[in-house]
Amino acid sequence: MNKRPSFEAVQELSPITVFSDTRDQLAHAKRDAQRKRFDDVFICDIDAHHVENASWNSIVRYIEDPVIREHALSYHSERDGPTSAPFGLNSTFGMRYQSAGGRIPHQMAIRETVEKSSTHRDITLARRTMDGMALDYQVIFPTAMLTLGLHPQPNMEVQLSRAYNSWLVEEFLPQEPNLGTMVYVPFNTPEEACKTVELFGNKKGVIGFCVTSVREKAVHDNAYMRFYKMVEETGKPLAFHAAYHWNDTSLASCSTFLSVHALGFSWCNIVHATNWVLHGMSERFPKLKVIWIESGLAWVPFLMQRLDDQYLLRQSEAPLLKRMPSDYLRENCWYSSQPMERSHPKALAVTLEMINAENQLLYASDWPHFDFDTPSTIWDLPSLSEQAKRNILGLNAAKLLG
Repeated sequence: MNKRPSFEAVQELSPITVFSDTRDQLAHAKRDAQRKRFDDVFICDIDAHHVENASWNSIVRYIEDPVIREHALSYHSERDGPTSAPFGLNSTFGMRYQSAGGRIPHQMAIRETVEKSSTHRDITLARRTMDGMALDYQVIFPTAMLTLGLHPQPNMEVQLSRAYNSWLVEEFLPQEPNLGTMVYVPFNTPEEACKTVELFGNKKGVIGFCVTSVREKAVHDNAYMRFYKMVEETGKPLAFHAAYHWNDTSLASCSTFLSVHALGFSWCNIVHATNWVLHGMSERFPKLKVIWIESGLAWVPFLMQRLDDQYLLRQSEAPLLKRMPSDYLRENCWYSSQPMERSHPKALAVTLEMINAENQLLYASDWPHFDFDTPSTIWDLPSLSEQAKRNILGLNAAKLLG
C-alpha cells in the first residue's frame, strides 16, 4: 500500500466575522498562489469593491451643492451620534443579505484591526487583499452606490457620484499606485455624464468610466451619443457594472435573496447589452471598448443564440448591423469572470469558447462579496491553455487598459 504524501499542517480558521483579518481569510489563497508560482504571472483584478459607507462622512464634504452638502454634514454630525445609513443613498435592505449565510460577511461591516497611520485604513485593507491573492493591480468600484441609478432625485446621483469620484482621486487613490478605478458616471443626466469625462478622464488612477446597470434609461438613447464619443476619444473603456434592486418590477416576484441575486445581476446587463448590440452601438463607436461586469458568463451564449435567431427573421429592425449580433458580443465586448458558473464544466468550456475568452475575458475577484473568486478559479480550468490563463488573469487587461 502506497504511503500517503505528507502535507504541511493547515491552521484551523476561526469562524469568520466582521472582525476577522483579511490576511487570515486569504491565507489559503496566498499559499495556493505560492505553490502555483503566481509571482511569475501578471494578475489584474478588474472588479473589487470599496465599501464606501465607512468613509461617507468624509466623502460628503466634496458635495458641490452647498445646500445638499450642509444637509449631509448635519446628517453625519458627531454631536448627533452615528446615523443608520449614509446620507442620500437609496440601496435597499436586500443588499445586506449578501452577508447572511455567505463565506465573507465583510460587506455588513469591516471592523478588522488596522493600526492608525497616515495611510487610509481602506488602502491598508486593499494591500492585504492584493497580497493574499497575489494581485499586481486592482480596479475598485463602490458598493452601495451601485443602485444609485434608481434614485428618485436625479440630481442626488450627480452630487453624490461627483463627491465620491473627487474623494477617490484626491484622497484615496494617490496613496496606492497599484489601485485604479472606473469613475461613476451619473448616467441619468447625460450632460453631467459628459462633464464627468471632462473632470476625471485624465486624473491619475482613473482607468475608465462606469455606468451602474441598475437603471431604466435606454443605453441607445440619442442623448448619450456625445458622451460615448467623448469616452471613445479618451481610449479608456466604458464598463456596465451589474447589481440588482429588489424594487425592480421585473424582479418583484422573486421571494428569496437567492432568486433575486441569481437573476438580477445578469438581467440588467442582458437588457442593456441587447439594446447596445441591436442598435448598432459598436458600428457607431467602433473604437469604444465596452466591458460587462459582474453578471457571470452563462448569459452571454444564451444572448448570442437568441439574438442571432431573431435577427435573421427581422433584420430590418437592426439596420446598422453589418454582422451577426453574436459577432459583436464576441469581438467588440469584454467580460469580467466573476461570478463564473462552474457547476457544469462542459457548459463552461463551451461558454469560454463562444465568448473568445482567451482574448475577451478579464479576471475579477469581486472581493469582499460572499461569492468572490481567487485567481486559481481561472488557473485551474482544464479547458484553457496556460497562455489563455495568463491572458485572462492579466494580459488581456493590460492590453485593454493600457
